[in-house]
Amino acid sequence: MREAERGARAVLDPVHFDYLAGGAGEERTLTDNEEAFARRRVVPRVLRGPGGTDLTTDLCGVRLAAPVVVAPTAFHRLAHPDGEAATARGVRAAGGLLTVSTMSTVAVEDVAATGATTWFQLYVQPDRAFTAALVARAEAAGCRALVLTVDSPVRGRHARDARHGFTDLPAGLVCENLRDADGRVRDLVVDPDLGWDAVAWLRATTTLPVLVKGVLHPADARLAVEHGVDGVVVSNHGGRQLDGAVSSLDALPGVVAAVDGRVPVLLDGGVRRGVDVLVALATGADAVMVGRPVLWGLAQGGADGVRSVLTELVDELAHAMALVGAHRPRDLTPDLVTVP
Repeated sequence: MREAERGARAVLDPVHFDYLAGGAGEERTLTDNEEAFARRRVVPRVLRGPGGTDLTTDLCGVRLAAPVVVAPTAFHRLAHPDGEAATARGVRAAGGLLTVSTMSTVAVEDVAATGATTWFQLYVQPDRAFTAALVARAEAAGCRALVLTVDSPVRGRHARDARHGFTDLPAGLVCENLRDADGRVRDLVVDPDLGWDAVAWLRATTTLPVLVKGVLHPADARLAVEHGVDGVVVSNHGGRQLDGAVSSLDALPGVVAAVDGRVPVLLDGGVRRGVDVLVALATGADAVMVGRPVLWGLAQGGADGVRSVLTELVDELAHAMALVGAHRPRDLTPDLVTVP
């Protein structure tokens, strides 16, 4: 994936690359998301017998070819002219699942029309009627679940963007999911007063499964389950919110223990190799989300680049599982991972 990132840097406008690649503050959390995986070592088992490798995973009513979901990321048309539509075509070709961002530069209806399996990432805004209309759009488009982002009471401070003066999308690009019924594109309004009642409101608004994304503290994981969510995503927003927040991987064991198998737990942040997926699954995740590597593939090759990145990641996972003696994701247990 390092080669993919270098290739994307070479073809993208430096301002846009820094937006997509950057994090909050001094980017300590952004860096630590990856370094947390580098600190782990895998302890393989041997002579585990025949059986091949089966990566299929059931997740919130969707059967996946592998426990890898494409994370919600904004503004794909900064990386490629076809934006999220190209991403979706690549995800479909790889047999994966795409989480469409509220901040997509292609409308959710057009993304879903590619035939890709989709979830929809949602910010609950103070205008609940507009938010409900957006939920209805996602449902009508065929999205299979909602992923409620809960870690953004205020927006993160991004030094790279400030340095470039990057505050608005280039002419011709807008957040298509923020169009209202009159065709006007609204600004995203972050609700600083959002509380757990938002989950109950969303439950009453939709029949889709609801996952919460942005959980790091075990107490919040317990509250999420108590409020009836269908899944928890351990995430620090890719290091883009609070600089100095714990890495997603370091937070994972506490969240897994708090959830205690009652709903699926996904990990988002820092996954760059197949062995990283293995480590996350062995640490208790049911699946991972992958964000920036998909954007690097998109920048270089459109849909084919996305397919290539995802296929490589899943192939690496299958290879690593064979080498640790695991035939299925459920065979990946905590004893296979250590921190020297």
